[in-house]
Amino acid sequence: MKKIIVFSGAGISAESGLKTFRDSDGLWENFQISEVATLEAWNKNPEFVLDFYNIRRKQVIDSSPNQAHFTAKDLEKHFDMQIITQNIDDLHERAGSQNILHLHGEILKAKSSKTDKQYKINGPNLNIGDICEDNFQLRPDIVWFGEAVPNMEIAENICKNADILIIIGTSLSVYPAANIIDFVTEKCETFLIDPKEIVLTGVKNLTVIKEKASIGFPILANNLINKYAT
Repeated sequence: MKKIIVFSGAGISAESGLKTFRDSDGLWENFQISEVATLEAWNKNPEFVLDFYNIRRKQVIDSSPNQAHFTAKDLEKHFDMQIITQNIDDLHERAGSQNILHLHGEILKAKSSKTDKQYKINGPNLNIGDICEDNFQLRPDIVWFGEAVPNMEIAENICKNADILIIIGTSLSVYPAANIIDFVTEKCETFLIDPKEIVLTGVKNLTVIKEKASIGFPILANNLINKYAT
C-alpha cells in the first residue's frame, strides 16, 4: 500500500472561510505579528493576545470542512495516509481524518504557560484567570514566531518513508515547516496544488496543479486511486 503524505496550509482552510496572514482583506492584517503571535506579545499584554485568539477560535468553531478536507479522508480508504498540517484549526479532524500532525499547534487547545501541558478548551474563550492545576495561566496552544516547532522531527521521520507527497494551500514560505519538501526521498512523487504561481526549484518528480484545493485535490485523488488502488 502506497504511503501518502498530505501537507496542508492555510489555503485549504481559506475555502472554509478562515482568513490567513496573507489575505488582503483578512482579519490578521489588522494586527502586527509582534502584537499577537510572539512570546514577547504574550508577556507584554496577555489579555490582548487571548482576545485575538478567542475571535479566531470562534471562527473555527463556526466553520465547516470543505471538499478538500473530505477528499483527504476518502484517500484513507485506499492508502496509508498521514496529514501534516500548518493549520491550527480542526477541520481535518471534523472531516474524519485520523492521522493528523499539527506543526503549529491547535487553537481548540490551551497549554500551561509554564509546563506546556495541553488542555482542551470548552467553548470559544480562554481568559485571564483560566489556570492549570499548578496555578499557571493557560495560553493558546499555538507555536508563535520565534518558538521551536516541536513536531518537526516527527514530521521528518514520517516523510522519509513517503511514496507520494501532496502539498496543498501553502506557499512554502513559513519555516521551518516549509522544509517538509526536503524530508522526502528523490523517488517520492510530489504534487503541488495551488492556484497561485509557486516556483519550486530542485524538486524531482514534481507535478503542479494550478487549482484551488477543493477542485484540484479531488481530481488528483481520483487519478491516484485509479493508478495505484484499483
